[in-house]
Amino acid sequence: MIQQAIDFRDESDALYQLIEPLSADDFNHKSQFKDWTINDVLGHLHVWNWAADQSLNNEAVFDDYINSLVAFFAKGTLREFESQWLKGLAGKELLEEWHSFYQGMSKRFEAADPKKRVKWAGPDMSVRSSITARLMETWAHGQEVYDMQGVVRQNGDRIRNIAMLGVNTFGWTYMNRSMEVPENKPYVKLTAPSGDIWEWNEVSDTNVVEGDAADFCQVVTQVRNVGDTTLKTTGDVATQWMSIAQCFAGGVEEPPPIGSRFTVKK
Repeated sequence: MIQQAIDFRDESDALYQLIEPLSADDFNHKSQFKDWTINDVLGHLHVWNWAADQSLNNEAVFDDYINSLVAFFAKGTLREFESQWLKGLAGKELLEEWHSFYQGMSKRFEAADPKKRVKWAGPDMSVRSSITARLMETWAHGQEVYDMQGVVRQNGDRIRNIAMLGVNTFGWTYMNRSMEVPENKPYVKLTAPSGDIWEWNEVSDTNVVEGDAADFCQVVTQVRNVGDTTLKTTGDVATQWMSIAQCFAGGVEEPPPIGSRFTVKK
């Protein structure tokens, strides 16, 4: 059993429950993230959930998908590719298609060998890492929906998966920017939603990131500027890392400006 697959399903269910009561018009309201709508969020999550499922269960289909994506980039953007792939699927129909698919997908991942290697758009990864990435994407892109609906998300300790991903991509953050990776990784001490204390790396008083685990996850997924959180950083390396942290693959992305991402008051 892969616990991360269950966590992925639970996080997706929470987002589904937030969106399901909304009206048809709500699906086209723009969020604080690049003006993405709920349709954009669901479409993006569904397309790449499908791709991850193919990488696990049908490598040939996944290869064809990636080849078509690469060919499309000669004439269009990722968002345009996703829109073409969805063939007009939107609104409540998209919501239910996404919901139905991730339910089955999570069960297939739950039963898979966690150490099996699967292909992706970047380097190959383990099955466990693949579904953890889907959990992270769902949590991160879900944030703009929670924000636009004026809902403060009630996190569970399943966000430990995202916090760990943030810690593990310390070096990636620097390498992706062609920067020298600092030799000493910051000590990370976080308070979980349950009140448990999570710790990573060597204990230090001079090179530390500490505070709320959800705040840390928001910073490493770039859904909040560290200046909009209660995280405390001590030392140049810890402070610099939190100003540029990026736990997801792809080109360099900049954290949102201070004050630009927040829960709308309704």
